[in-house]
Amino acid sequence: MPRVAVVTGANRGLGFAISEALAKLGLHVVLTSRSDHAAAEAARILLDRGLEVTSHQLDVTDPASVTRAMADIGFTHGRLDVLVNNAAIAVDRGRSAIGADMELVAATFDANVFGMWRTCTAAVLEMRRGNYGRIVNVTSHMGLLSSMKANSPAYRISKAAVNAMTLAFAAELEGQNILVNAASPGLVATRMSYGKAEQTPEEAVDTFTWLATLPDDGPTGQLFHERQPLPW
Repeated sequence: MPRVAVVTGANRGLGFAISEALAKLGLHVVLTSRSDHAAAEAARILLDRGLEVTSHQLDVTDPASVTRAMADIGFTHGRLDVLVNNAAIAVDRGRSAIGADMELVAATFDANVFGMWRTCTAAVLEMRRGNYGRIVNVTSHMGLLSSMKANSPAYRISKAAVNAMTLAFAAELEGQNILVNAASPGLVATRMSYGKAEQTPEEAVDTFTWLATLPDDGPTGQLFHERQPLPW
């Protein structure tokens, strides 16, 4: 039976491209989205291309949705091997930290940090049953402390928190054959790029598929861009 991968925010953009790339490598990919209809439509496109995929509703901001999705997937397929945490929002572009709208900050952290934390926790419970797991957290260059800048503070700081969370999970899961890494795609042509892009989603997937299929002696607790390690 092929390994089972779950991709959050998979109905479009980078998440969809990662889902397609993993399916082409022979994994069974479960595409998830806040909307059951959107997830199903995205899966239908890949099914029409001859790929082995299914779909499931998953809203990372809803704890019950996360728990239900991971349990359903583990029960249906008998395993959960890979989680690509792609779902995120960017809603404070151009804003300042000093005058931040704290409602936007809270919404950003709920999706980008707490949502990712929820999915990691729920997925690990399933991965431990099979003594195997690969977790890939999609982060951003904008979250690097070494180059932290002004504007979009909620998004930047949320991604810095994702980096810290990646390290914490990797350390806690050391020795359990569950590898946890983060990767930044750079500027990718998605709705979150606001027209600034260096590559298409399809061109950005290599690092994510590599991390999702690492051998047992692969790296953990690291941050990558184009397979190259970056300073946190």
